[in-house]
Amino acid sequence: MTPDAHPSPAPPAEAVTTPGPAPETYTNPVLNADWSDPDVVRVGDDFYLTASSFGRVPGLPLLHSRDLVNWTLIGHALERLEPAAEFRAPRHDCGVWAPSLRHHDDRFWIFWGDPDQGIFQINAPEIRGPWTRPHLVKEGKGLIDACPLWDEETGEAYLVHAWAKSRSGVKNRLTGHRMHPDGTSLLDAGKVIVDGDRIPGWFTLEGPKLYRHDGWFWILAPAGGVESGWQGALRSRGFFGPYEERVVLEQKDTDVNGPHQGGWVRTPSGEDWFLHFQQRGPYGRVVHLQPMSWGTDGWPVLGADGAPVAVHRKPGLPPQPAAAPATDDDFPGGRFGRQWQWTANPQDGWATQHSGDGLRLACVRSADAHDLRKLPNVLTQRLPGTPSAVEVELTLHGEEPGARAGLAVLGDAFGWIGLQRGADGTVHLVHRFAEAVAEQERDADHPRLAPEGRVRLRVEIGAGARCRFLADVGEGFRSSGPVFAATPWRWVGALLGLFALAPAGPGHAGAATFARFRITDL
Repeated sequence: MTPDAHPSPAPPAEAVTTPGPAPETYTNPVLNADWSDPDVVRVGDDFYLTASSFGRVPGLPLLHSRDLVNWTLIGHALERLEPAAEFRAPRHDCGVWAPSLRHHDDRFWIFWGDPDQGIFQINAPEIRGPWTRPHLVKEGKGLIDACPLWDEETGEAYLVHAWAKSRSGVKNRLTGHRMHPDGTSLLDAGKVIVDGDRIPGWFTLEGPKLYRHDGWFWILAPAGGVESGWQGALRSRGFFGPYEERVVLEQKDTDVNGPHQGGWVRTPSGEDWFLHFQQRGPYGRVVHLQPMSWGTDGWPVLGADGAPVAVHRKPGLPPQPAAAPATDDDFPGGRFGRQWQWTANPQDGWATQHSGDGLRLACVRSADAHDLRKLPNVLTQRLPGTPSAVEVELTLHGEEPGARAGLAVLGDAFGWIGLQRGADGTVHLVHRFAEAVAEQERDADHPRLAPEGRVRLRVEIGAGARCRFLADVGEGFRSSGPVFAATPWRWVGALLGLFALAPAGPGHAGAATFARFRITDL
């Protein structure tokens, strides 16, 4: 288990107050949005969590909690994806897969697998950095879900990782290495320490998290796939095996499909807890908190005798105010909050800082203006996991014919509503969409004039992530087009997006300003 360390200074508050259950209990999910493949560590009285960020930038989100229930987003550990040139355009299912967060030798460490490049590592003296640039620990295709372990008893270090069949032709096995204690290199060629094909009924074994406890090496790893899988525990007296296995968390008769892949953490008083995800289609992978204990036979017991809990007693920690990662934004000085990520490495000039409030986005020229899925200059945040209304005010300044800006729901299929400058100089309210198989967008409703070049935009996200688009050009909100069912990317939930763009051509194409971005419960 990760050893205790001196508490880090408490991060600055960045919480939004939310209603919650009775103070003595919590309700799952504790993070009701796409915080995929979570891992967690405790340092003193503080808990920190990171998650997959795939091709979005900045990457490796960093969340903080004092009670494992209420979390705030305090920053990101990865400023840009590398090699930078390869992430100039969106690569939605690439980049940062299933990171592991650890604290060792008075430093924070994050290891992850990029399925196209290999296993990377970064580290920092404090959770808020400065973080080192990514260091390639093991090069290769299909290397994913890396997790280190520093054995405090022996001084030795280890690394375990899984395999992505899409890149390597291999899956359902875990490979182990001895690692240099400084975390920079591996000391052997590696060995398959768990072969899932040899475990009856197990498939897609991945996402390993490595620990030492009670004289055993423990690997907590999911299997069975994200939609319907389970959480496994494996143990061995020696790192290289042989390992025995057990299913320790599965759906059973609950409505939590595929409860698995996450991290174990122990509170200062000795309570054990497990954070994991549940795949919820367009909402992505939401995060649940399970109680954890150790049975008389020495194996971990998760949830309610191996089934996920919906409501449970809170951890025995000091009470904390209700909080969740921020979503609303007034964009003071033109700056956007930590909740926003670009769909690829950003370039200078996309967002302009200024003396007032409001996000000023340049209408970036692109030959792909007809397909938001191909654009790097879309500023996104996670789709909320509960029925919600999303609103933002938009002003289109761009005078270039074809210049446009809007609010999007973005996935394999997408829909957006916003403003576009016509060839005659007038500004129109437009609503467009594209199916998953479509190569370009088309109108979802008839365009209509927006005389002042300003509009209030609204998306109402109902049950099943069914989205209704509305707009107010001065006459109150009016519904536009049919309901649009949000869809996920391959590994990522649907995203909310703000964008400004223009067709390919010479010169500047102007800008658009977004103001008062709000998400409210429906």
